Amino acid sequence: MKIGMVSLGCPKNLVDSEVMLGLIREKQLEITNDPAEADLIIVNTCGFIESAKEESINTVLQMAEYKQKGSCKYLVMTGCLGQRYADELFESMPEVDAIVGTDSFTDIGWVIDQVLAGKRLKHMEKLESKNVAMPPRMLTTPSYMAYLKIAEGCDNCCSYCIIPQLRGPYTSRPYDEVMAEAKALAESGIKELIVVAQDTTRYGEDTTGKLLLPQLLRDLNALEGIEWIRVMYLYPNNFTDELIEAFATLDKVCKYIDIPLQHSSDRLLDSMNRYDTREQVETLLNKLRTRIPGITIRTTFIVGFPGEPEEDFEELKDYVEKQRFDNAVVFQYSQEEGTVAGAMENQIAPEVKENRYHELMALQAGISEEIHQEREDVELDVLVEGFDEDNLAYGRSSHEAPDIDGTIFIENAEGLKVGDMVRVRILQGFTYEMVAERI
Repeated sequence: MKIGMVSLGCPKNLVDSEVMLGLIREKQLEITNDPAEADLIIVNTCGFIESAKEESINTVLQMAEYKQKGSCKYLVMTGCLGQRYADELFESMPEVDAIVGTDSFTDIGWVIDQVLAGKRLKHMEKLESKNVAMPPRMLTTPSYMAYLKIAEGCDNCCSYCIIPQLRGPYTSRPYDEVMAEAKALAESGIKELIVVAQDTTRYGEDTTGKLLLPQLLRDLNALEGIEWIRVMYLYPNNFTDELIEAFATLDKVCKYIDIPLQHSSDRLLDSMNRYDTREQVETLLNKLRTRIPGITIRTTFIVGFPGEPEEDFEELKDYVEKQRFDNAVVFQYSQEEGTVAGAMENQIAPEVKENRYHELMALQAGISEEIHQEREDVELDVLVEGFDEDNLAYGRSSHEAPDIDGTIFIENAEGLKVGDMVRVRILQGFTYEMVAERI
């Protein structure tokens, strides 16, 4: 019996996929990367915004084709899309043999047994017998890096976001469990540990009444073997002075802040049900840049949110130009059913959203290129991730997160191998990449 897995969406979803693979391996079933030879295929879907839903549906249908042209006999859908539309999908997609909810993916072994027994099912609630902590994972990331998920769910309830309905309330993983997993990852040779959750700054608040991320970073920093600790999804409202000090003083913690801001207009921030004002965010950004010189700040923005007038968009452009973020991702607002914003009447026309998207992205591209050019002649440590057809090595410094930020290409890379940490000097900076020489 061979099992195939396709994982879509964010790193948090990837961790869920790795947990399922670990459980499948414990059942002594073979895992294959080739869907053509898989007897059973699992698609771990994303259902966050319209484009993600379309990708998930298309992927499920593509995998269903292997029932005709490959070895596949069974198709299982897990993840957010299945959670969100279980009844509709179960009815409209007979190709799918099982739909598994976001709270019950750790029951994947039981689900496989049911499917093999000829049952077609929706499984949306965790089995009582499976009320256990995070099971063993089978890592799918490169050997030098791994994600560490410290919490599940979200309580922020931003008016545009469906995640709280798909993932439930914010639930921190037990501290000792997180540290035990991190220690095991370090002992396995992981060099870069990437801490993720829907909102990492809230870690521990629900279980202890305290924000435990600063202490967690201090304890992670003490682990032998780990060289970089990167933290993603840091919301501004719980970014305390203690957390700033942790970033400033801990040598393994990357001076890299991934902070979703979404907009600069106080009126729109209030409509989005965000907890911060522009002034509060600017105060935080000034603190970070003052206390941690050279810090990299990455953010996300939404354009075309319901009721966004032209003057608010112009304010956002001025804000981006003034703040000079190292990297910024721009999303066109996606009207999602079941959200507060989705029911608002003052929706923005698609062509307006499209134009604002391209305009803001072009502005940020110019800023990113200038920042990369300012790094010319600067020396950096780079983690080697691979080699191109010209035998140039490529990788990332502490300023770049995997898959979402730029790439550094390294000349005279003879003798280097994937996973090496090498000192380089930046020669040229471009919008999304830099060229460096090995020192």
